[in-house]
Amino acid sequence: MKLVERFRLILALAGTVVVGYLIVRVGPDSVWSIFRDLSWRLVLILVFPTCLAVVADTLGWRFTFLTPPRSFARLVGMRLAGEAVNQITPTASVGGDLVRALLLRPEVPLREAFASVIADKTTGVASQVLMLLAGLLVAGFALPVPGTVLLVMAAALTVEILCVAGFVVVQLRGVVGGGGRLIAKVRIPLSPERQAALDGTDHALRSLYVRRGRRLVISVLCHFVGAALGTLELYLFVRFLGIPISIPAAFTIGALGTAVKFFSFMVPSSLGALEGGNVAIFAAFGLGQATGLSYTLVRRMREIVWVAAGILASSLVSSRPVPPTDRE
Repeated sequence: MKLVERFRLILALAGTVVVGYLIVRVGPDSVWSIFRDLSWRLVLILVFPTCLAVVADTLGWRFTFLTPPRSFARLVGMRLAGEAVNQITPTASVGGDLVRALLLRPEVPLREAFASVIADKTTGVASQVLMLLAGLLVAGFALPVPGTVLLVMAAALTVEILCVAGFVVVQLRGVVGGGGRLIAKVRIPLSPERQAALDGTDHALRSLYVRRGRRLVISVLCHFVGAALGTLELYLFVRFLGIPISIPAAFTIGALGTAVKFFSFMVPSSLGALEGGNVAIFAAFGLGQATGLSYTLVRRMREIVWVAAGILASSLVSSRPVPPTDRE
């Protein structure tokens, strides 16, 4: 097991301890009472509106291709398969992205597949920045939010912008091919064919950013819509409990939740970080710690449901390969 994987495993174990501590602190009876109040409506939250968000995110991915695949339904299946791998393996999203790229073969050349996955990851992260910006504006103009919360959101937004800008810069400078050459120097030399493939990925990425910038902007907007739909899940959850909440408040809480995920990307599934963050955020908005923790536990249940869907989608996509195209 590599050092990074061990580190992430330690983070996952620490996150599990944090979740257990929060359940004990908030009170198992309080959490169970919320689940009991949800009743059959829990099933609805596990499916809706995530199904709409998946479509929006897949559409965002489709806009990152130099030449998009023919079947949108297969693309949805590939995305679900990649997300399932990300959820169940300690690979910091790398494993799921690799699965997505490999499932695209032979319809999409590997270098273009990798370029699309990297660009999709970038536009997805950029949409989190846009989400936090929108949440900050909503909180500042439509909600009675304490100044401390606004300052935290503004500081987080600044860091996110710098991180995304740096991510784009290193891609334009040829991070994939450069990484291959670095590995060749410190570990195992790559064959000329593999190094050429990595350099080809860099070329495809530059083509996307330089020639298809408008499509990438649309991709960011699609991912933003997917994130915004996620706040509808939060709104429904709270309303089903009979707790009053406005749509702007739900949107702002959801935006803060995306910031927690942004900064805890090294922790598998943001385990512990998301629970602790939502407990603090829900309490700050007067919704109660038990509500925040219970909502996060419902999200974990929803993740399990969609992991199962991703595994099923992976088997279906793999069993029905498409013929190769004539693209090189």
